[in-house]
Amino acid sequence: MSHFNDSIEVQGARVHNLKNIDVTIPRDKLVVITGLSGSGKSSLAFDTIYAEGQRRYIETFSAYARQFLGNLERPDVDKIDGLSPVIAIEQKTTSKSPRSTVGTITEIYDFLRLLYARASDAYSFNTGEQMVSYNDEQIRDLILKSYQGKRINILSPVIRSRKGHYRELFEQIAKQGFVKVRTDGNIVDIEKGLKLDRYKTHDIEIVIDRLKIDNTQDNDKRLMESINTAMYHGEDVLMVIDQDINEPRFFSRNLMCPSSGISYPNPEPNNFSFNSPKGACSNCNGIGELYVVNDAKLVPDETLSIQNGALAPHGPQKKSWIFKQFETIAQRFDFSLNDAWKDIPEEAKKVILHGGKDSFTVESKSLGVARNYKIDFEGVANFIDSQYNSDSTSLVRWAKEYMDKVECPVCEGSRLRKESLYFKVDGKSIAELANMDIVELGQWLDGLTERLSDKQQQISAEIIKEIRNRVQFLLDVGLTYLSLNRSSKSLSGGEAQRIRLATQIGSQLVGVLYILDEPSIGLHQRDNEKLINSLISLRDVGNSVIVVEHDKDMIERADHVIDIGPFAGKFGGEIISQGTPKELLKQNTLTAAYLNGEREIEIPKERRKGNGKKLVLKGCTGNNLKNVDVEFPLGKMIGVTGVSGSGKSTLINETLYPILNAHYFNGVKKPMPYKSIKGLEHLDKVIDINQSPIGRTPRSNPATYTKTFDEIRSLFAKIPEALIRGYKPGRFSFNVKGGRCETCQGGGLRVIEMNFLPDVYVECETCQGKRFNRETLEIRYKGKSISDVLNMTIEEAVGFFEHIPKIHRKLKTIKDVGLGYITLGQQSTTLSGGEAQRIKLATELSKRDTGNTFYILDEPTTGLHFEDIRVLMKVLNKLADKGNTVLIIEHNLDVIKTVDYVIDIGYEGGKGGGELVAKGTPEQIIKDKKSYTAKFLKKEMV
Repeated sequence: MSHFNDSIEVQGARVHNLKNIDVTIPRDKLVVITGLSGSGKSSLAFDTIYAEGQRRYIETFSAYARQFLGNLERPDVDKIDGLSPVIAIEQKTTSKSPRSTVGTITEIYDFLRLLYARASDAYSFNTGEQMVSYNDEQIRDLILKSYQGKRINILSPVIRSRKGHYRELFEQIAKQGFVKVRTDGNIVDIEKGLKLDRYKTHDIEIVIDRLKIDNTQDNDKRLMESINTAMYHGEDVLMVIDQDINEPRFFSRNLMCPSSGISYPNPEPNNFSFNSPKGACSNCNGIGELYVVNDAKLVPDETLSIQNGALAPHGPQKKSWIFKQFETIAQRFDFSLNDAWKDIPEEAKKVILHGGKDSFTVESKSLGVARNYKIDFEGVANFIDSQYNSDSTSLVRWAKEYMDKVECPVCEGSRLRKESLYFKVDGKSIAELANMDIVELGQWLDGLTERLSDKQQQISAEIIKEIRNRVQFLLDVGLTYLSLNRSSKSLSGGEAQRIRLATQIGSQLVGVLYILDEPSIGLHQRDNEKLINSLISLRDVGNSVIVVEHDKDMIERADHVIDIGPFAGKFGGEIISQGTPKELLKQNTLTAAYLNGEREIEIPKERRKGNGKKLVLKGCTGNNLKNVDVEFPLGKMIGVTGVSGSGKSTLINETLYPILNAHYFNGVKKPMPYKSIKGLEHLDKVIDINQSPIGRTPRSNPATYTKTFDEIRSLFAKIPEALIRGYKPGRFSFNVKGGRCETCQGGGLRVIEMNFLPDVYVECETCQGKRFNRETLEIRYKGKSISDVLNMTIEEAVGFFEHIPKIHRKLKTIKDVGLGYITLGQQSTTLSGGEAQRIKLATELSKRDTGNTFYILDEPTTGLHFEDIRVLMKVLNKLADKGNTVLIIEHNLDVIKTVDYVIDIGYEGGKGGGELVAKGTPEQIIKDKKSYTAKFLKKEMV
């Protein structure tokens, strides 16, 4: 039984390409699973161990609850013993919603909301005084004490500073039995037809009672009844006026300003949430930013006339309703549509841009009659505003061209309504805390408890402890530079994954099995140490940690390493070695050979000289970039490096790529701010290869993504038999009716719903999993049907189609990037991250390069083993040898040491980053004393 407790036993795992393997994984240890990309690491960690853990968890629910959750399929494994609850932290990028922030993902903001709802002090936004609140007995005692022996009026405020004549309101008040009201400071009788000036702002209070305060019991009872009635009609606020000096004083059951009488509702956590109507600023709906029409973008050139297209959204004059309106406005303000915009009267410009209503008469001298004209024009700016709020994506995109993103003027970017910002803890509002970076927030929390009152300390002790723990962990994983209100869509992949790791460790669970998918992605070597220490601390608390990883440092620091191979795809899926890192080094495997130095990615003998031309980008100031000027020498392989959060992606993906894309292909994405760019004439196209998945449905596969399947279908349609039958290429598609098997609709599998049990996938009995109907499968090319072709591996297909250049070229490129083992019809959803990115790469590489192409790759080594990186670099070097420029954003030192030119951004992440630290060949970079990259690169270059 002890054996059961100290290890996880997996027997007979056959998911995807695993070959019926048995493996014993020690518990409460840091275990690394490594091996070639596509060898079956994720199949073992996620699709077997994690999937079984998830399934067992859902099995614990009642059958009734399970029918709503949907059941998980049992992984193809004989037995797994010793499994504890499993949590997976995968590579999925975080939410793209503008409402998701670092604070909401880490739950720190949720705890802060609770702290502010329970332990904050409220202040009046009118006078800055601290707000007060009373119960009815306290109000009675205060009135008896303050007004002893005086005559007072008790009133209920019903209208505050609003316009209107309020005739109906007075009638309603009279029906309820009240005879007097106080309007704008004067007490008047309610008479029939009483009304006020509708265009002025008014304050109205109902006179509930008029009495003299003394200590008799009757008086006490009457006062309590009056307080109750006044509270009912005044929505928990009443007003007391001393008849001698006519000075009002307010009392409220809610929080209230003692001088001005404004009251706030009692705070709840959702009063501080920008995702709740109770807390969000009503002007920007809690986003903190607005799109506002910019008049300068509507009229970019003031020397043009309206006729010649001065108004950019409408262009030159055409026969349309809107230009008829412009002609009417021109008649009214006495100008011509041929006049330059700058010469048009200001009043007319105002009507054209912002709308107006007017009617006027024009007398015709020749006819001797007068014509009446009417202007009712909404204005170009208002029209664009209405298009921006429409449902059509293309119209919204069109409208945005004439708009600027500005900070919301009402909440000043804080996202919250005015009242929420006046609740303070230790003198700070919740918005001020959300704007601090994590280091500042940590310092503020440090002595917080001592600075609070005894009552606040009692309430907030637990909450502050939770916030401190979570903040400390963000500091531990190296995310010191983020602030809580940083939008999650602006985070890099590595940052997002480490935030989720921080959230998990913040929850302090024990006895859990954590499975992580390459947590070192997007992490500079400097921060890698912090990450490994975090995982070790997770293990030391009493958890088991399994990491799918290729990183050298991570493998060397692990307690146990499992190497899966020997190759990828159907040639992998076996355990080729396992044990401690030291035992691994003695094995005869690819991983061991790279770790012990037998094999390595070689440093080139000499660096490329390039073609002497360069691209010069100046004055970049997006996100945290500090006016960066950078040169990109063309015809070379360029590496862009720097610590996480230093501004690499901002410079390349957000500034350089949108500029190039807009120039060569009229791309619509706006680049981040920059001053100038020179050298665009030396290139003729740009290709960006990023990490987004290639297909989200099982119907997408490598053949369809690379468009090879279109060519194969056209080829099958040209076979004589197909021509005789009149088959078109669509006949050979499994996505449309005609040639596909209709029983399984071209899926090859049928889903049998079992209600209370997991859905079962069975091979379609009509087509035996071949996806097509009998007639379609009768068409054969070289003896193979279309279904046989989809089941071929890329390796086999390269030979099979060698005489069809269009198909052969695309397949050859997929084989060259090291994916010869996958089949043409393999579902995209079953491809690993590294495989998907290389399919994208192959798709782009198969296009004819011009020798002047600029390739941008964002961390192409994601999910790649040392051997895969060697194959990838071989392909990229071929591109650069033909004169193309290849730019790689990368942390992997094996790649950086082989490039021709390095651009290092730093020094730190966030506010401490955004500067150009060093540039030059790797040999020049390692001499730099300040660069973190230089320090680690030096070790690799020796």
